Amino acid sequence: MDLIYALYRKHNTSNKIHSEFESLHDGETLCSVSSQNIVAFTTRTELDDVSAKSWGSHVYVADLNTPWFSHKVISSQAVVTALEWDLPGHKLLVADASGVVSLWTLREHVLNDWVCLGTVNFAGEHIIGAAFFHNGKKIVIVPEKKDNYQYSEKFTHVRFAPSVRQFGGRSVEGCLVISTTGMVGALAITKDGGNQTLITCTESLGSTRHRITAVDICYGKNGQYLVAVSSGSVHMPIQCFRVSVKRIDDKLSISSQALPSFFMLACTSTDHSYHTVTQLKFVVREDADTLVVAANGDSGALIEIWELQEKPLTIHKLFQSKVQSTEPFRTVLWQHQSQYPLSCPITCMTTLKMALMNTVPPPLYVIVVLTDGSIHCLSRDTLKQVATSYMAMGWRDDVKHQKLSIDISSIDLSWLGGALVVADTQGQLYMYRLHPIGETGTMMSAGYAVSLLEYCLVTGLDWWDVLIALRPQMVDAVCDRLTEGFARQPPATQQYHYVSHLSLRAALYRLNPSGQARAADLTALLMLHSVSTAFKTLLRPSDLSSHDKGPADSLQAVMNEAVTDIDQVLLHLEAKEFTVEPSTLQSLHQLIQWVADLALNLLARLPEQRKTIGYELVRDCKAVNSIRELLIIIRFWGLLRNSCLPVFISSAENVDVLGLLFKLLSRLVQNPEPDDGLIDDCILLPNQVMIPPLNTATPITAITSPALYYLSLPIKLEFGVEPDCLLFVPDLSPVEGVIATDQIVDTIRHIYTFVDVMAVGVWSRAGLPAVCTRPESSRGCDSY
Repeated sequence: MDLIYALYRKHNTSNKIHSEFESLHDGETLCSVSSQNIVAFTTRTELDDVSAKSWGSHVYVADLNTPWFSHKVISSQAVVTALEWDLPGHKLLVADASGVVSLWTLREHVLNDWVCLGTVNFAGEHIIGAAFFHNGKKIVIVPEKKDNYQYSEKFTHVRFAPSVRQFGGRSVEGCLVISTTGMVGALAITKDGGNQTLITCTESLGSTRHRITAVDICYGKNGQYLVAVSSGSVHMPIQCFRVSVKRIDDKLSISSQALPSFFMLACTSTDHSYHTVTQLKFVVREDADTLVVAANGDSGALIEIWELQEKPLTIHKLFQSKVQSTEPFRTVLWQHQSQYPLSCPITCMTTLKMALMNTVPPPLYVIVVLTDGSIHCLSRDTLKQVATSYMAMGWRDDVKHQKLSIDISSIDLSWLGGALVVADTQGQLYMYRLHPIGETGTMMSAGYAVSLLEYCLVTGLDWWDVLIALRPQMVDAVCDRLTEGFARQPPATQQYHYVSHLSLRAALYRLNPSGQARAADLTALLMLHSVSTAFKTLLRPSDLSSHDKGPADSLQAVMNEAVTDIDQVLLHLEAKEFTVEPSTLQSLHQLIQWVADLALNLLARLPEQRKTIGYELVRDCKAVNSIRELLIIIRFWGLLRNSCLPVFISSAENVDVLGLLFKLLSRLVQNPEPDDGLIDDCILLPNQVMIPPLNTATPITAITSPALYYLSLPIKLEFGVEPDCLLFVPDLSPVEGVIATDQIVDTIRHIYTFVDVMAVGVWSRAGLPAVCTRPESSRGCDSY
């Protein structure tokens, strides 16, 4: 276990003021990590409040890659007692001690903007546990075929029923909540047109209500929930219930059935030192067969693992039927498997949310935190200690302004099990890197890393916790194996995962200082794919009765011919099929300009390109062909609206820049190894037209940056303060003829966010001045 970073609140530098208000910042806090590696956590006061004026309960979210940027979701006067994410990682459940349950989601996938889907008040109920409905999707790695290149063989879909079904068998979105009085409530999201409403129902968990202090919920394979509860005393049984939720028309119904219960072995201990059951956790949220129980005592704690097994039961012959006389009667019972004593009481405990491997039992972790600040990582099978860590304060620089110890309140594992998030009583976060699950050594191998990354590609999980476990020297090997495996997939599989594959490769190359150019090329390829898809969807066939061949297909067929004159290509196409409304064309101007800038940069860099290991955009014939297709479309659109054409600054007025770019790119496609004539023409290109910068290689300030590998751990961070120590500026050699600029560009929409009135002047190789004054509201000049 390696502590990667510690994220602190802003504290008042005055010792007197700090000592007066420090206790008001403390309190029970929660943290929960989503499948997209977004952490939601609670604090008792707002993060920027140093005088404790905002006392209550506040819910924040942050990306684990840039955790210093935190965003508040909701504030509540009641204490937040449950914090849960749905399986895709887009919805957040917040429940408090007054019985208020609210569902939140991102607005247009923006992390700092949250929308409340609905709120339900279970008056007088203290919510203690919650879980979203399962969507019925579960994919695991087949260990016997983990070296197989085919995704369909390497990963398998496990039959898993949705928690709640609606018409057609589709899964229903919603959640289940449990209160301290034994109430079980269900919330379902219904969509009526464009509006979303919540329907609810409640039921008693048992035949009578009873007090609950610890609870955990897991999913059953048949769509039901398995709920384990405890009243807090080791002398009372750990009770289990099977809970089913059904939707009939616009109403929900809940049924609860009691299952076999058991007593902890701690209750039979001779010294009677263990008296309180504090934690219940299923080993995996999708495995209802194994339960971890933790009990505290006066001077220590005990962890027990119980497994639900089918056992034969002897029945007296008087009570046996004729069938049972030949076949033994079998029943399901809880069996004690192992136990692990600890020297200090347990504060909190967590387990994995999902099992990656399709093995019995799968390799899993159980992580516990003790009151002395120590964190113990135990294996699931025998509770053998795998790793341990202690939350010491020796690495703090400002200990004189802080408490001498850290009181841990909550912990949670990432979905792949590679990262552990720890929250203390003040809402400060600490992130640990764990040893890879399923690996024999302490370091992750390249083969296992590729399997995990491909699993993320197939399931949609975030791959951040895999990236932080990679070593710099293995990044290139992982990229090569990942690319080779992706190239062996069927065309339909490649098309479906193409965008995610490009994003993953760019994230891998961005880890290495020497991989920034390749990461920039992959980022440009990803944007090129998006622009090409957007432009082609605007095209409509002129003959609606012909569905065999659309405008994009006709364009692709023409591109296969050895034609270098752009106007000659236009003669082979139907102009009506490329007609688009002029108002729409004007709104696409910044993207049209970006395509032209990309073509200019690729050709200007061609003379200086050398054979290197890794990806280069200029050597990708498919990408170059895509640029040629877009230039043809832009040429057609320029005939409809001249103002939508890209802006160029050229040394002569009669230079057809679009035609020149198409000609050079066509020669490059016909001869992937450029000849001397093409190289000479590309060298002369900056003399004819100014080469604008692309801004694809931007500075990186994140945990997954090359700076992580040479910094001493842990990295000390502060909420709201971007750390300078993690700033990495790519050192890309400038290309002669490309004009450097300090303008700020939105890399998604490719528009200038702030541009002063400026003059773009002489470039070095041309020797011919061309000056253009650009106003603040314009991307470029309409005419020169």
